[in-house]
Amino acid sequence: MEWGIFPILSTKSDIKLVMSRDSKTSLEAGLAAVKSEDWKTAKTILETVAMDDNPQRAVQAQIGLVVVYAKTGDIAGAMTLSEILAQSNNPEIQEWANRSLEELLKRNRTDINARIEEDGTGFVPFDDFSDPKPNINETIITPDNTSNDDNHEHSSIVPVKKNKLPTIHWRRSGRAKTWQEKKLDLIPLRLLTAGSFVALFWVVRIIIIFIMSTINNTLVWLPFLEPIQLLYQDPTTFLLVLFLVLTATSPWLLDKLLSSLYGIQSLETTVLEMHSQEALRILKRFNTQRRGNIKIKLLPIAVPIAFTYGHLPSMSRIVMSQGLLQQLTDDEIAAVLALQLGHIAHWDVSVMSLVLLVTIPIYKLYQLVSTWADRANIIFVSYIHIAISSFLYGVWCLCTGCVIALSQVRLYYADLFATNFTGNPNGITRALLKISNGIANDIQKQEQTNWHLESLNISLPVGFKQSITLGSLAPHVTFESLLMWDYLNPYRYWLTVNNTHPLIGDRIQRLLATAGKWRLDRELDIDNTSAIKVRKQIFGLQIAPFLGIPTGLAFALLIGVVWQTLYALKILNLKWLYDDWGFAAGCIAIGFSIGTLIRINAYFPELKSTSSLQTNEHLPALLTNPAAIGIDSHGVKLHGKILGRRGVSNSLGQDLILQTNTALIKMHHVSFGQPVNPQDFIGRQVTVTGWLRRDATPWLDIQSVRTQTGKTINSTHPIWATVVAVAFQAWGAYILLKG
Repeated sequence: MEWGIFPILSTKSDIKLVMSRDSKTSLEAGLAAVKSEDWKTAKTILETVAMDDNPQRAVQAQIGLVVVYAKTGDIAGAMTLSEILAQSNNPEIQEWANRSLEELLKRNRTDINARIEEDGTGFVPFDDFSDPKPNINETIITPDNTSNDDNHEHSSIVPVKKNKLPTIHWRRSGRAKTWQEKKLDLIPLRLLTAGSFVALFWVVRIIIIFIMSTINNTLVWLPFLEPIQLLYQDPTTFLLVLFLVLTATSPWLLDKLLSSLYGIQSLETTVLEMHSQEALRILKRFNTQRRGNIKIKLLPIAVPIAFTYGHLPSMSRIVMSQGLLQQLTDDEIAAVLALQLGHIAHWDVSVMSLVLLVTIPIYKLYQLVSTWADRANIIFVSYIHIAISSFLYGVWCLCTGCVIALSQVRLYYADLFATNFTGNPNGITRALLKISNGIANDIQKQEQTNWHLESLNISLPVGFKQSITLGSLAPHVTFESLLMWDYLNPYRYWLTVNNTHPLIGDRIQRLLATAGKWRLDRELDIDNTSAIKVRKQIFGLQIAPFLGIPTGLAFALLIGVVWQTLYALKILNLKWLYDDWGFAAGCIAIGFSIGTLIRINAYFPELKSTSSLQTNEHLPALLTNPAAIGIDSHGVKLHGKILGRRGVSNSLGQDLILQTNTALIKMHHVSFGQPVNPQDFIGRQVTVTGWLRRDATPWLDIQSVRTQTGKTINSTHPIWATVVAVAFQAWGAYILLKG
């Protein structure tokens, strides 16, 4: 039986291919598999070709994938890919994609919901759907006027790859039919939002003044050049006006920025409805209540993420990735949408939009400079690029760090809003966990952290760093065990002060507490057990360097009081030497130094014989200990593969991950003064010895890395920690002696 879902763009019945020589065989093989109805082979081949740098080959592969997805039952995937193709500048491809969308909608509007009801786990493995009667004799025709030019207009289409989640059992616990909404006190959030704006403003001001001063000082130092007088002006007023203008125009500026740099596109309500009818109902209800006109955008990447930008409900946008629409079910997509609506309702989206406007250009410049450095053939030029890219990355981290407190707190408020709006705390729980799983899967599949994940991380509902171990370990350990640290460890809030996102377990514990109050079956067996005990001495030892700062300040105050008293009693006159409080900086430096030296031995204990080190099979138990903190480390010897970005973009070791047979683990390494570092071993199987630490984000401090060929790298982290401590002590002593 013919299924006329795909219109013919040519009168010829044979497949017409326009390809370059290097990909002709693979593309022909993929399309031939479509003709022979070998859907599995076609999918495998065409998904690879769809990522080709040649936009014309990618388009042809995408057209074939629409057929494959539709014939294997993945109507959602076919819809999303057709939506992307409909954005092409080629009118024939637009017409083809639009007609395909219409036919897909007619085929079965309730397909996804029906499959969810049939699957008791609630997990929908799109790749495994099959059509009971795939009796089709379709042909895929490319436009007659397509050329071989690699710079064709099809380059506007962003090819994507699908990503399949690991098999995890989901209870699919229900939702409330009637519920009493919990009132929210928004005053703390509003104050924090205003404070974050001020913090970002002053940090950017300091950075700009530093750059202006550096430029002028350099011009003064160089011969025959004069400083720029404009750079001596105070930029405060100009910067304040600029920030206010950027905030007001953020919806339109980010539309342009995200479209050009990330390829976001408009997502039609018909496509959203195909993936989640509930999400569309929620959106319409919010728009009615708040007089909004929120636009939905599509980010064509396989990792499941979502974020919001804008300010007023009538001028805000919600971005959902293709991976989110494919990997989450109807009610979970609606839950994520409700989380984003919470940011709009609470007005914190305005400051976060400003943050994106400030940080995205900085991050993209860092990415661009890193790419230039990787292409540089001159070592000196490469070193300059490394210095510039590292500086830009540091500035990006500093700017995003200004809103860490807001980023954490606003998500608790968004969880409450979404719970009130949907009555579905279990659905929100599943959505957060599936996003975490999807992020970890994407990192494993790409073998590095997606640029989009890092640059947009501050605005996402789940942080990519907290997802690395949690999402990858989930198929091997129960969520209840994985999340215990997040809601039972007594020092969890202290240890997340520098995290961009709150602990997932803490958020889920609150969500499920609401489910319990509403007498719902809960998605996870998380109870309100009181926090476990961790020795205060251990925690004090971990934060010893930071405790040294107030201790040094207190010592400075004591010295000042004693000196003033001795001078008043005419016993000792030191006012000529210590007439101001500049010596306090020396005391603080010495306090920090002493705290660091005290911690070093406990933080890097001697690793005994190899036989006493924990190995891969012990990882699940080590990572699920709710009483552990960073300083309470375990000596380990792990086998796995190093993942991460190659080249200058990873010169600071910011993207080093060990992939073991059970989990992904973030790695920390210091290699100053060494010609080789772990970045050189990315993609290779290695044996890593070091200290495994369970904190808000589990990580592995490297002692040594050994390849299969016997090449070894030793970390210099303890040595450099000692050097830093001694340097601060010397600096503090110099200040005190100089007076």
